[in-house]
Amino acid sequence: MKKNVPDYLTLAESQLRSSSLRTTDARLKVLAALLGARHALSHQDVQDMFQDMDRVTLYRTLDGLTEAGLAHKISGDDRVFRYNAGIEEQDAHGHTHHQHGHFKCTQCAKVFCIDDLDDKLFTTEMESQKGSATTLRQKLQKILQDTLGKGFQSHEIELTIKGRCAECASPRK
Repeated sequence: MKKNVPDYLTLAESQLRSSSLRTTDARLKVLAALLGARHALSHQDVQDMFQDMDRVTLYRTLDGLTEAGLAHKISGDDRVFRYNAGIEEQDAHGHTHHQHGHFKCTQCAKVFCIDDLDDKLFTTEMESQKGSATTLRQKLQKILQDTLGKGFQSHEIELTIKGRCAECASPRK
């Protein structure tokens, strides 16, 4: 019995068609690779996957996907940007936000996305049942204003957990 494997090329094409970007071969390949990746990929990781793609084309493709909100760029401690597919969310004011956290392995430098933080960590079951769920962004904005005063507005929140990934943490045989 064959597992149900997502068709990342079809998904990438669908996302590109619903965005402001033209669907090009480079964008389609790179977005499909990001969608199928288990962890965030560096420019070099993607370059290794598509050795026939020009480096400048790849940089422009990654930047375009990021600007369109189809991918996000994560700054690593090693000063290497990594990219992962993900839909950006808009707040009530029309500002786009990257709405999830990251786990960074301090041994191999891989970066993994942690999705649905509000659902998993910051909205209690009781708040959800009462219909008064508060998002992580709202809670942190309140903390910001309570600490620094009214008028402070966040536009980006980064939550990063650092440690060792499963591969690095497992004992070597």
